[in-house]
This record gives sequence, C-alpha cells and structure tokens, in this order.
Amino acid sequence: MRPLRLKRYLLTGLLTFIPLWVTWLVFKFVLGMLAGIGAPLVSAMLNALALVAPHAADTLKTEWLIFIIALLITLLALYMLGWLANRVIGQRFINAFDGLLARIPVVQTIYGGTKKLMAVLQNKPSGVQRVVLVEFPRRGMKVVGFVTRVMVEDGTGREMAAVFVPTTPNPTGGYLVVLPLQELTPTDWTMDQAMAFIISGGAVAPDTLPASPAALRHEATEDGA
Repeated sequence: MRPLRLKRYLLTGLLTFIPLWVTWLVFKFVLGMLAGIGAPLVSAMLNALALVAPHAADTLKTEWLIFIIALLITLLALYMLGWLANRVIGQRFINAFDGLLARIPVVQTIYGGTKKLMAVLQNKPSGVQRVVLVEFPRRGMKVVGFVTRVMVEDGTGREMAAVFVPTTPNPTGGYLVVLPLQELTPTDWTMDQAMAFIISGGAVAPDTLPASPAALRHEATEDGA
C-alpha cells in the first residue's frame, strides 16, 4: 500500500512542479534578455565608480545585484520609450530615427522587417483571420500560425498566405511557411489565446478545434453520397 501511495505522491508532485518549471523557464528567458540589455551600462557605471570608490564598487560587483540593477534600468528605459512614443515630439524623433536606419541597407532590412512584423501582429487583419491552423511539417499534423501577409501567385492567380509558425514553449523563434489561402484552417482565437496555447505546450486550449476545409469538403461529399 505504501509504494502505491509513494508513487501517487511523487506523480502529483511532478505534475504540480512542471507548470511552475515551464513558467520559470519562460520568465528566466525574458528577464535574462532584458537584463542583458542593461548589463553593459551597469558595468560601465561600476567601472566609473571603481575610480572614485573602489571598495564600494567591489561590494556592488555581485552577479545577482548586477542582474537586478540591469533589469530595472531596462524596464525604466522601455517605460520611458513607450511614454515618449505616445508624444508628438517622440513620434517625430522615432520617424527621424527610422529614416536614418532606412539608409543603411542591411540594418534597414532587419529593423524594418521586424518592425513590420510587430505592427502586423498588433493590428487586426482585413479579409483573413490572423490566427490559423496549418498542416506542418506534413499533412495530418496541425500547428498554430499567424498570417502576416496575403500575396497573389504569378501565373495561377492563387492567393498565397505567409504564415509565421512559432515554436513551443519559446514563441520568439519559429518558421515561415507560404501556402495557398484555401489550405488555412481559420480559428476564432485571439492572439492571447494562441500565445497561451503555444507557451503552455497545448495545456491551455479550447475543448474543440475547427475542422480543416479539406475535412469539411470530405464530409460534405460523404453526406451527398
């Protein structure tokens, strides 16, 4: 009886720990990335402080303290940038900065493409559902994707959709696939629902999934027969 109870408690503990562990991994990645942005500035400040007060600089040169200070500096900078971007003078400054980067070929490609992607994901699309299901990497397997653009194929005139397929549990990486618009399975999910589904590895999901157009056509053919 005791081995069964021990096994049950261990399994319950593991199932309780896994969501906390995944949450920690995601937050660790995001916080580490933000702290990494401010880390050079903190190092420069400590080096300057070492010229005046070397003992104080040595005391402050601890990994956890540098991490916290760098994170706070980055969050403050992001807040100020957001505040500035919502002001007229800030928008003019950002537009001038965009114009400057547009003159640098390689930088403009990376910066401009990333900025357009963020704008596309923030705004609601017209004529096509943003969150879709696509068959990837093979037929029969479905993944969640975000439609970023609709194009017309030369020669055939078919509408082709560019779909960004993020990875789990880190949605910052992923794949770009281009496929006919009629092969997309539209959903009524919001961006928040889709991101929760991806980050949780499918644990946070609706009870039903929309059927693909091919499956609906197949069912209609069988009903007609």
